[in-house]
Amino acid sequence: MELDFVKLHGLGNDFAFMDDFSRDINLTKEQVALLCDRHFGIGADGVILVRPSERSECAAYMHYINSDGTLAQMCGNGVRCFAKYLVDRGYVQASDGQFIADTLAGPKPISFEVDDHDKMTRATVDMGHPILEPSDVPVNVPANATSADGAAFAKDVAITSPWGTFAFTCVSMGNPHAICFIDDFAQLSDELFMNTNDKSLATLDLNKIGAYYESHEAFPEKTNVEFAHVRSGAIDMRVFERGCGETLACGTGACATNVAAALTGRSGRENDIVLRGGTLHILWDENDHVMMTGPAVESFQGTVEV
Repeated sequence: MELDFVKLHGLGNDFAFMDDFSRDINLTKEQVALLCDRHFGIGADGVILVRPSERSECAAYMHYINSDGTLAQMCGNGVRCFAKYLVDRGYVQASDGQFIADTLAGPKPISFEVDDHDKMTRATVDMGHPILEPSDVPVNVPANATSADGAAFAKDVAITSPWGTFAFTCVSMGNPHAICFIDDFAQLSDELFMNTNDKSLATLDLNKIGAYYESHEAFPEKTNVEFAHVRSGAIDMRVFERGCGETLACGTGACATNVAAALTGRSGRENDIVLRGGTLHILWDENDHVMMTGPAVESFQGTVEV
């Protein structure tokens, strides 16, 4: 069958969007993999079907499928691109400045900015409350710390690997995240770096260690894996996404990393999260909501046969 698509990205985290308001598109895992293939398909980290929402307050529903064909509850960069798709095509009026998107992780209020041609350039998404209870993340470890608000969470939990033991703080933003903060890369095994003369976050072999922890028995639903380094004024982060592999950016990962940094006393509650594809601004506000701000860009559109 032939499918019309629009390719969009948020900081290089890219998606193939398809209008499915008629609910006629049913893709197999093999078809999704082909669409996302960067040599034989469109090339994307996932496919997003734009469907009607069953919630009266929501403009539309974002049905996000990872590149391996599995469903994802939420995608931060994807939902900003979802907003751009709806605004630029008139499903949401540019003059409204805000709307509510429906996702598998629930409704997400979004405010947005447009250019002189009423095309969306930037959006702030209310990503909701972070989920900290280990059984709800989920992660198979007991809570070992309590937040200032009295929430129990898993802090710097030591989990072994063939390359040593790493400490993870576990947070869900509607999907599970395991965040490892590294202060001294020089102490890590040489086997984990592409260049042992420059052991840093940039040269870390994330596809090796990320894939190992993604499927670790501690994470019953697998997990997104973040490695991060806190520096003055910002947090550098790379991410291995569950069901996808390393991506240039991850909105929920940036939110979870910001929350984990604040929970563990490594930073305040508001940070720029610097990803390989660019920077997201994250605020964990006084009402326990995580606000994510960043751009969305349309790359191209076309027709593909699957």
